[in-house]
Amino acid sequence: MNSEQSSIVIHEISKLQTPEQLWNPYEWYHDMLVNNPIYYDEKQNVWNVFRYDDVNMVLSDFKLFSSIRKRSVSPIPKTVNTRVDINSTDPPIQRDIRKLVSSAFTPRSLKEWEPRIRIIAKELIDNMKQMKKPDMIRDLAVPLPVTVISDLLGTPRQDLHYIKNWSDILFFPNSEGNIMDQAEIKYRAMSEFNEYLLPIVKEKRQNPEQDIISDLTLASYEGTQLTDEEVVDFSLGLLAAGNETTTNLLGNMFYTFAYEQQGTYQEIISNRSLISNAIEETLRYRFPITLDRVLTMDSDVLGVPMKKGDVIVVWLGAANNDAEQFPEPNKFDIHRENSNKHLSFGKGPHFCLGAPLARLEAQIALESFVETFADFVPTETFNPGLHLHKGTQNLLTLPVELKILDKSII
Repeated sequence: MNSEQSSIVIHEISKLQTPEQLWNPYEWYHDMLVNNPIYYDEKQNVWNVFRYDDVNMVLSDFKLFSSIRKRSVSPIPKTVNTRVDINSTDPPIQRDIRKLVSSAFTPRSLKEWEPRIRIIAKELIDNMKQMKKPDMIRDLAVPLPVTVISDLLGTPRQDLHYIKNWSDILFFPNSEGNIMDQAEIKYRAMSEFNEYLLPIVKEKRQNPEQDIISDLTLASYEGTQLTDEEVVDFSLGLLAAGNETTTNLLGNMFYTFAYEQQGTYQEIISNRSLISNAIEETLRYRFPITLDRVLTMDSDVLGVPMKKGDVIVVWLGAANNDAEQFPEPNKFDIHRENSNKHLSFGKGPHFCLGAPLARLEAQIALESFVETFADFVPTETFNPGLHLHKGTQNLLTLPVELKILDKSII
């Protein structure tokens, strides 16, 4: 593959090709952590970093490991001209822009949104009570975050299916196959999403409401207001921050309870103070994320000589399973004292904007679920080939049987 091409296909680096391998990469993580903690992939011309301390360093030092890059594991095509892209800049410009878009995720802002999130979660869970064949992904993990972030942004709820579809196309990483075809599909989705959002932005600039898009139309950058196109661009970034992360978090958490750690859910029912740590341990244990950076100068800080312009891929899932940081890393343990030290939301100036929202939604979802259901069990044997989005590590289905809690005996 030509090093100048924009896409990096991570599964061609890991050689994790089958659904079974993608869903359980732990043996490969262990092998790379022990035998190839700094690995150069010649085919795609990228360095790969696995150890917790090394990943932490790369994500924290933006001066040496820059986000201003031409290649990415999940490149998002641009269809409009904007002055700055928050995901492809570094401080101080990135810091100024981040201030504009992060106000929606402050503790105060989220506290104001918490009652609305609880209503959405309760409606979804009440609906599941009436279903003959409920599915944790279809009926909770997907609709909760996309509904919440759409409400936060101020887009109509009847358009949720469009937003979810665009989000899936844009933010799923590249897989093996025709990269040009994938790029064209992403470009088309980006164009459609821009065309959809632009009239909404224009309307809210004229008639502001209590939502993020309205706030962005009133914000300014470098002494001038953000353009309509820039508001669209930032809104797309916030959609990513508040959507896919939470869907994967919820799906992975309920999968682990159902298939790998039976009894954990009952323990949480008995001690609801464990909910927060169960969420953090899920983020540590089963959250296969990769990010990329570019070296700004020649350096051997990672123990091997690297050149200015070299691309670095950091494997957060491997770092979260580094035994030096997390003893017995392959054990899902909701009592683990340092679960919240995981790197699933990144680190440093590009720490995920949506992390507080993802945590809050997962907390509310699990609290509401525990208040409603005494137990849940999977209704079929788990087959990664049938339960995953093709070529990804993202759950597509998780059918379950629910036992409604008898509140009269509480």
